[in-house]
Amino acid sequence: MSIPFMLKKLLVQTGVARYLPISQRLAGDGVDYLKYYSDKVLAAPLEELLDPATFPESPGPEVVNLNMAAPRFDSPVSGARVAADRNGLPPVSGLKSLKQAVAERFLKRDGRSDDEVLVTHGATGAFSAVLDAFINPGRKVVLFDPCSPLFSLGAKSRRATVRWVPTTTEDGRLRFNADLLAKTLRGATLLAIADPGNPTGGTLAAEDVEKIAWAAKRSDVLIYLDESFARYRYDGPANRLSALPDAAGRTLTAGSLTQGDGLGSVRVGWLSGPRQLVKACTLTASLNAPYVPTICQQIALRAVQADEDLFGPIQEEFRDRRRYAFDKLKAIGLNPAWPSGGFFFWVPMAAFGLDGRSFAERLLNEQKVLVGPGCAFGPSGGGFVRISFATEDGRLREGLARLATFMARIGGKPAATTRVVPEAVAVPEEAPPTFSRV
Repeated sequence: MSIPFMLKKLLVQTGVARYLPISQRLAGDGVDYLKYYSDKVLAAPLEELLDPATFPESPGPEVVNLNMAAPRFDSPVSGARVAADRNGLPPVSGLKSLKQAVAERFLKRDGRSDDEVLVTHGATGAFSAVLDAFINPGRKVVLFDPCSPLFSLGAKSRRATVRWVPTTTEDGRLRFNADLLAKTLRGATLLAIADPGNPTGGTLAAEDVEKIAWAAKRSDVLIYLDESFARYRYDGPANRLSALPDAAGRTLTAGSLTQGDGLGSVRVGWLSGPRQLVKACTLTASLNAPYVPTICQQIALRAVQADEDLFGPIQEEFRDRRRYAFDKLKAIGLNPAWPSGGFFFWVPMAAFGLDGRSFAERLLNEQKVLVGPGCAFGPSGGGFVRISFATEDGRLREGLARLATFMARIGGKPAATTRVVPEAVAVPEEAPPTFSRV
C-alpha cells in the first residue's frame, strides 16, 4: 500500500516509520538514518526506482537484448561504435569493477566495501546527490570560509540556510575555532569540508580532525568530505576523518579523477560512506543524472587501479612548482599563504588598495593572466585572489613574469629577503627546481 508523503514524513519524524516495511526497503537495517533523509528521498517512487524493470542491469553477451532503449548503428555521423557502447547502459550506481577498485582504495584506509560506493558525474555530481538526499529548504548547511564556490552554490540552490565558520591557514595547516564550529553546527544537517582545502591548500591536523568528528557527533550532523585534492598532499599523511569512531557512521567521502588524475574531460567521481546514506544518494542520483558513461568509467578504472608509485614523480614535480611559485610571488611583493596540499595560493590584496575582483580584472585586461577572484570562495574572500600552479611549467613561468610586470605597475614592492619556506617543510637551497630545468 502506498503511503501519502505527508503521512510518511510524520511517521519518520515521530519514529514510527522504523517499524514499517517501506522503511526496511528504504534503509535496510539502518532505520536510524531515516531522520536525515530529505523530502526528495521520502517522496521518491521507491518501488519503481528499485525495480529492475525501471533500471535494468546490462545483460551479458549471452543475452539477446530486445529491451534496448536506444539504437546502435554505424553511420557517417556516428562513426564506428566504441567497444564500450556495445555493452549498453551501465548500472545506475556504476560499474561493479570500478566500485570495487574504489572500495579497495578505501578498504586500505578505512574499511569500506564495494556496496558503499556510488559512481558519480565528478565530485560535483557526488555533492549534488548528497544535497538532494539530505537537504530540504531551510535546513542548515555549515561551510568553512573560504571554500569551493560549488559548496555554497549547491546549498543555496536547494534553499538551504548556509552558515560559515571562518578559517585561516598557518604553515599549511587549516585553522578554525573549535568552539565556534561546535556552536555553528547546532541544529545543522550537513557540514561540507575539503581536505586539502580549496582555495587555500590548507590541510587538517590530527587534533583538528578529532574536533570536527566530536562536534559533528555532538550535534548529530552529517559530514561531506571532499578528498579531490588528496593526492596533492606534500607535508605528511592524511588524517582520515571517516576512520574516527565519532565520524565513521556519518561521513560521506567524495573523490574525483579531475584533480587526482588530471582527467577532467572524463568527469568521473565517486561517493563512499555508510550504505544507508549512499543508498539515499543513489536514489537521488538516479532521478537526476543516472548512467555515468561506460567508456568514462573504464578509463576511470584504469586510473584507479594504477600503481600509486607512478604518481610519485608527479607529486615531486608539483612540490617543486609550489616552492618555485611561492618564491616568485614573495619576490614581487605578494604574501601568499603556504599550502600543504592542492595546487593553489591564497593571496591577500589589501596592501595594494585593491579588492580581489578588481585585481583579477585588471590583471586579465592588462597582462592576459587569469587568477580567481576570492569573492567566489566565501564571505572573507573579497580581499584575496587564488593563484594556481597547476598549469604547465612554461606557462607558469610566463604567467608569473607577467604578474611581476603588473605588480611593478601598481606599486608592488619586493618582499624582504627572509626564508620563504616554513621551517617545518624546509627544502635545501638549490638552483632552479627540477620541473623548470632546461
